[in-house]
Amino acid sequence: MATTRPVGKKPVGMKDVARAAGVSVGTVSNVLNRPEQVSADRRARVEAAIAELGYVRNDAAPQLKMGRSRTVGAVVLDLANPFYADVVGGMEAAAEASALAVIAGSSANRLERERLYLSLFEEQRVRGILLASTGGDRDLPAAIRRRGTPVVLVEDGIADGRDLAGDPEMPSVSVDDVAGGRMAVEHLVGAGRRRIAVVAARRDIRQVAEREAGARAAAEEAGARFEVLEADALTVLAGREVGERIVSMPRAERPDAVFCVNDLLAVGVLQACAFRHEVAVPEEIAIVGYDDIEFARSAIVPLTSVSQPADLMGRTALALLEEEIAQGAEAQHRRIVFQPELVVRESSGA
Repeated sequence: MATTRPVGKKPVGMKDVARAAGVSVGTVSNVLNRPEQVSADRRARVEAAIAELGYVRNDAAPQLKMGRSRTVGAVVLDLANPFYADVVGGMEAAAEASALAVIAGSSANRLERERLYLSLFEEQRVRGILLASTGGDRDLPAAIRRRGTPVVLVEDGIADGRDLAGDPEMPSVSVDDVAGGRMAVEHLVGAGRRRIAVVAARRDIRQVAEREAGARAAAEEAGARFEVLEADALTVLAGREVGERIVSMPRAERPDAVFCVNDLLAVGVLQACAFRHEVAVPEEIAIVGYDDIEFARSAIVPLTSVSQPADLMGRTALALLEEEIAQGAEAQHRRIVFQPELVVRESSGA
């Protein structure tokens, strides 16, 4: 019997196992795939050789040859954001039910990192790619799709899905973010607020731009004052910094309502106002966020938020990917748009 291979040596293959067990490569294959066809004596010798040599079977090559990789690649904007973690969780739950695995990476809102993940996933011949894009590269996702790897856009609106590199066949799962921004400000105006501020960062990202556009339209229709307060990032700390700026304004010039384009920013603004400076929320400033993450429900003042069905979006994206694979050239390349819902809590006067 052979001895265990030294660390750093070439990986053990089926030929090595066959040689050590004194059988053919075909017999080794049968032991791995059809053990009932092998005699007990030969099966025992092969299994002993596998254990001794530390052989690990590699299913990737035959799966790729048969076009049935079991791995899906997912690229999202920020896995540190609980919303995207919930989206990936939905993908994983749907994948597990189909005996698939999801490998997820975060672009950290950086185009070069998004491109890196896309290229690596294509090189690894994944089953397909689920992409929450920065929107900075309109060519690579479409090119990957044309080369044979299905791509489904996640949290990417109809406009992006339809226009991506001129490709009308890019399926997508998204939320109507214009409607979400509008309903947030309509709620604030309906509560009597007249000085509306939107806290936003990365306004080049479609979702952010559309939430701001919906908010602006609602404020203008109501005749309310409207301004945009720029944050450095879509994070709690960036929101806290904007909150400090708001608190430092003369009371008469402060906004009396703030809509943040995600909940992390809103939590930061809330911390600066209600915790650090004892500005009464919502009496002096009402705050609304977007995403309805767990932080929103458990904040020091429970946060009103525009809710997106994160888990359902992840599950639906995986289902669309499987639909693309199953239907092939006949795929309908569907674009599914969910409607957001406003969840009213104490931060805006519930």
